[in-house]
Amino acid sequence: MKTDIEIAQSITLKPIYDIAEKIDLSQEDLYPYGPHMAKINSSCLNQLSQKEGGKLVLVTSINPTPAGEGKTTTNIGLSMALNSLGYSSITTLREPSLGPVFGIKGGAAGGGYSQVLPMEAINLHFTGDFHAITSANNLICAALDNHIHQGNDLGIDPKTVTFNRVLDMNDRALREIIIGLGPSKNGVVREDHFDIAVASEIMAVFCLAKDLDDLRDRVGRILLASSYKKEPIYVKDLGVEGAVTLLLKDALQPNLVQTAEHTPAIIHGGPFANIAHGCNSIIATKTAMKLCDYTITEAGFGADLGAEKFLDIVCPEAGLKPDGVVVVATIRALKYHGGLEVKDLEKEDIPALKRGYANLGHHVKNMGKFGLASLVAINRFPTDTQAEIDCLKKLCQEDKTPIVLSEIWAKGSAGGQEMARAVVDLCEKESNFAPLYDLDLPLEDKLLKLAKEIYGAGQVDYTAEARKELEQIKALGGDQLPICVAKTQMSISDDPNKKGAPQGHTLTVREMKLSNGAGFVVIKTGEIMTMPGLPKEPAANKMDVAKDGQAMGLF
Repeated sequence: MKTDIEIAQSITLKPIYDIAEKIDLSQEDLYPYGPHMAKINSSCLNQLSQKEGGKLVLVTSINPTPAGEGKTTTNIGLSMALNSLGYSSITTLREPSLGPVFGIKGGAAGGGYSQVLPMEAINLHFTGDFHAITSANNLICAALDNHIHQGNDLGIDPKTVTFNRVLDMNDRALREIIIGLGPSKNGVVREDHFDIAVASEIMAVFCLAKDLDDLRDRVGRILLASSYKKEPIYVKDLGVEGAVTLLLKDALQPNLVQTAEHTPAIIHGGPFANIAHGCNSIIATKTAMKLCDYTITEAGFGADLGAEKFLDIVCPEAGLKPDGVVVVATIRALKYHGGLEVKDLEKEDIPALKRGYANLGHHVKNMGKFGLASLVAINRFPTDTQAEIDCLKKLCQEDKTPIVLSEIWAKGSAGGQEMARAVVDLCEKESNFAPLYDLDLPLEDKLLKLAKEIYGAGQVDYTAEARKELEQIKALGGDQLPICVAKTQMSISDDPNKKGAPQGHTLTVREMKLSNGAGFVVIKTGEIMTMPGLPKEPAANKMDVAKDGQAMGLF
């Protein structure tokens, strides 16, 4: 069986201008990055804003497991299948982060015969967007520490700085550091921290900005610290919001590439969903909707994380109204949620499947709370038995949930046509979408509603530090903002060891932060690291480059 990279390298790519032509874009609408990648330029984006948009479909999943679910692969395969049936469809995805690429999770370009290409470029430097975001973030940090060093006219209290430096790499040694050591010319000594770039507020601002002016305004509103007089200090107080916008102006244009079957794909932005809001840029989604009948977008990790944030943060901000949801699962993963160990997942086990179905049923029910109809897509594995497939179909039918089998990994669009037809049927129904909570609710009430309705929690507890931060956020006017919960992706609860669909547990808030530029409040629960570490045997150990320049061992 070929690996993903072997399949990717066996496909002859078409020139990016040929891909653009399929969605009525001209050469003048593009800024090419070599023969197979391009950015859609700003003038084209302005013209497209006048067009009517097509349907919007969200792809999400059950809580992820070591067995894998295939959400990105399903997204890509679904868009290809819709195109093969005569509809125009574009997949919109997040850009991969180098942290998981070289760590353990892997890239984010799909798999098998449902990939976006060129996968090596997309998974590595791509068009340089993440480098621009990292540089923009660290320019703010440099300007902040330079201001303190150069006399500190704003009276910034170094102990109150909450805006961290970032790096797009897993590096646990940078979580807690001391800067400014040495002679006084090296700056003021203080404690500092690094986050991974995809957890940064700049990444969130980048993905939520509607245009260049909105980006500049959002950057200026980012809260950095407070003064000795307890006054808030924002980026605009340092006067560098213009320079930050300058660094990001080209990156803000969405990236056009192609799938394994040469259908258009727009990939842009990339916040993590367990520690950020987990969705590609608003610009990418709205651009795709102007160019095709069906835009297929994806939200990171399970529906309790990425999907909830897409529906409660992104959609209200962008004025989007999804037409339907595809919830991806595998029989293997459901058996894992039913209590089986990874080594036993290839064995038929109907009781474990029935127990694990609780996780899938929970997520489907939750999507209904947003007024959205769902379709369950089972990413089929060779080890799935007919008895297990029949059992799962029966469980979904009892819950009146449409279910289809998907074989897009092995067969590309041919393995997803049943799913594509079902999505078309799903989107024919009127969408009754509405966010879960009203923004006028106090922050505590929003979180309690989210915890009970989506996470199955019985109550919410706050640490003393979180309570203090809550009052500070309210004093700064953050009470009317949506919430972005950072929690484990492995469970609907804040405990990664609780599989299935645990109910009545306690959600514990250990930290809160106002992301004023992004326009939401970050609520941290459990043991969530904003700077991951590499595993004992990183994926990087297996990578190399051949004499002809071809990537080796990427996946």
